[in-house]
Amino acid sequence: MGGLHNPYNDEIDAVAEKGHKIYLSYSCNGCHGGGGGGGMCPPLTNDAWVYGADDDTVFRLISEGSDKLQEQGYKRVRKEIVTGPMPPFGTIAKTSDDLWKVIAFIRSKNPSSMKKVNEPAQTPGQ
Repeated sequence: MGGLHNPYNDEIDAVAEKGHKIYLSYSCNGCHGGGGGGGMCPPLTNDAWVYGADDDTVFRLISEGSDKLQEQGYKRVRKEIVTGPMPPFGTIAKTSDDLWKVIAFIRSKNPSSMKKVNEPAQTPGQ
């Protein structure tokens, strides 16, 4: 685990608008708000990353959902109010590139998270 890295980390601002359109098309705004400021689920604009802020973990969370991460042994490392599990979007995403663009949009809303993209990912089960 921990080997995935966003190919857009050096051009976050250039792809953020496209990522926002994809974010809205997947209805992420229904839970996280139109600009990522939260709603019935955690905001994407603060530094409370529930499972970790590294690229690998964020990609897997969006792609596979929180239930799958927990099955794989990931633990919650931050506390946020969560009303339900994060659904997997990997099955509806057209490409992994779309997911990376969504992550670029999220990073554009939380620039301090860029300091954490290369943090070590969790070792599931530990």
